[in-house]
Amino acid sequence: MIRQVFVVSLLLLASATQALEIQSWRTAQGARVMYVPAPQLPMVNLSVLFDAGSARDSGQPGKARLLNELLLEGAGERDADALARHLESRGIEISTRISRDIAWINMRSLSDKNILTVALDTLAEIVARPRLDADAIARVKERTLAELRLSRQSAEDVADQMLMQALYGKHPYAHDPLGNESSLASLDAGQLRAFHEQYYTAANAVIAIVGNVDRKQAELLVNRLAGSLVAGEKASPLPPPKKPKSGILRKQFPASQTHINMGMLGISRKDADYFPMLVGNHILGGSGLTSIMGEEVRNKRGLSYGISSHFSPLWVQGPWVLSAQTKNDQAESTRQLMVALLRDFIDEGPGKKQLQAAKKHLVGGFPLKLASNSKILQRIAVLGFYDLPLDWLDAWAMKVEQVSASQIRRVFRRRMPVKNLVTVMVGGAKGK
Repeated sequence: MIRQVFVVSLLLLASATQALEIQSWRTAQGARVMYVPAPQLPMVNLSVLFDAGSARDSGQPGKARLLNELLLEGAGERDADALARHLESRGIEISTRISRDIAWINMRSLSDKNILTVALDTLAEIVARPRLDADAIARVKERTLAELRLSRQSAEDVADQMLMQALYGKHPYAHDPLGNESSLASLDAGQLRAFHEQYYTAANAVIAIVGNVDRKQAELLVNRLAGSLVAGEKASPLPPPKKPKSGILRKQFPASQTHINMGMLGISRKDADYFPMLVGNHILGGSGLTSIMGEEVRNKRGLSYGISSHFSPLWVQGPWVLSAQTKNDQAESTRQLMVALLRDFIDEGPGKKQLQAAKKHLVGGFPLKLASNSKILQRIAVLGFYDLPLDWLDAWAMKVEQVSASQIRRVFRRRMPVKNLVTVMVGGAKGK
């Protein structure tokens, strides 16, 4: 068993220094474990992450999400109603969610031995023995179709999906994790079962646990959980996306505002340029109203109530997105201003005061990202999933502080030229 321990020093909200002890090992079945003891509350938070997000749909959009949703619709001997009653009567919380990379199953339980044992056994059934009953499949499909219909009535959702399609083309990140009508109609229990058998395996899993259990108890819990899974294999690496075609895509939509999404291929989780891009984006548009975009577009000119930019680092290059909403008759002037501001930032980089303010805000706000067991759980789970160093959190503030203005300028010039922009504008039609 591989044992690693790093100590992450955190400045807490009360300005006191505490140690967050992250321990990691692998189970005999091959699952990666991330563990932090937290005896202050009689609770245990646990997440299981599988490399089984929508990027693994393999030509059947919506398959990964449909299976993930079905996990709570019955497992083992319990159908959906019986499972819900079983959990509710014991105060056990289990939820699921999915992204393009990750299928999450999250559990929260009292650390009382009797309740925690039931919680773990139930979680093991959910991840290892989903029922996939026909009525449950039909019910979740109908719910998903309703979500699809609703998303198509939202200019923001339409713009988001258009941009992802334009950026990624035929790459697995391109399609909507919800899927589409034809794909959902074609999916059956056999296909979902095969997906589960391929991806919901110990070798493809990360188990993160934070709570009132010691190391020995944590090992017993994760061994019990991992032991319910087949060993399996880790999912194959995703291919890198191809460079997208730049340009402007416009779609008429019945709304009083136009949604503008500009984007490029951004960074992966292990990208060497992660910190310069993080700090640079914070200055450009990531800090909301105090960013360059917020100040120039909203505060000074009143062209948009909301403008922001963000990176979404993934296994391979995730998107960088700069988005704004503005009145239809101001859409083109707003777009042109956004492009001009981006070009100026790439050419000139940040000013000294802007850089200092960004570092102060990022470093000062970092403890808030670890202010609860659930937030700690999410952070260490992501570290484990993307195989980041265990000292990542410890080094985070130092690496932010080390970023220079010249470094940001060099990286943005090399990685973010304006000529690479893909722009989507949804709106322009007469509002409802």
